[in-house]
Amino acid sequence: MIKRIFRFIFKILFGLFLFSIFIVVVYKWVPVPFTPLMAIRYFENPEEEIQHDWEPIENISRHLQLAVIASEDQNFVNHSGFDFEAIQKAMDDNRSGRRIRGASTISQQTAKNVFLWPGRTWFRKGVETYFTFLIEMLWSKERILEVYLNSIEMGKGVYGAQAAAQFWFHKNASQLSAYEAAAIAAVLPNPRQYRANPASGFIQRRKNWIVRQMQNYGKFSLE
Repeated sequence: MIKRIFRFIFKILFGLFLFSIFIVVVYKWVPVPFTPLMAIRYFENPEEEIQHDWEPIENISRHLQLAVIASEDQNFVNHSGFDFEAIQKAMDDNRSGRRIRGASTISQQTAKNVFLWPGRTWFRKGVETYFTFLIEMLWSKERILEVYLNSIEMGKGVYGAQAAAQFWFHKNASQLSAYEAAAIAAVLPNPRQYRANPASGFIQRRKNWIVRQMQNYGKFSLE
């Protein structure tokens, strides 16, 4: 009986392992139609309209691509999914009692948004690490950024660059200026509370900081 139970558990785990690889391979080419967070938001508030329009990365302003990298993960093109220097700095800051900060990379945020649910448990973080490793191994940096920019929440019910550009600035994602892109990037830490347009004083200051980081970043290339 015990052996049967262990065999059953092993089959389930092995099946989940194979499915995880399968879905990551599929999303290497296929647009992500929805995310677990979209489903959660819908069940939390069915009356909230979900705005989500997939756009290939070549139709997303280079300003927005650079803005999210400059604000969220400046080592994105160089690391392999985890920025250990940022993790150490966050641990030191949190241990010393300074403002609690995270150190999630764009790769980690993509894994979390596309495959998982919100939460801070060690189990969820472990699964996030696993999916981060998979997408870094199987996707290009360009694909990771493309999926990220099409999947993350950028306002109440607003997911992805195209929906955000339409919602906040009434234009296509390809037409965003540097300051408009920075404004959208500025709300990402809390997109359901912050507004990209009109911007509060806090978002305006954060937007100006992001633009400076964009200017100081240097040549931007995902190759």
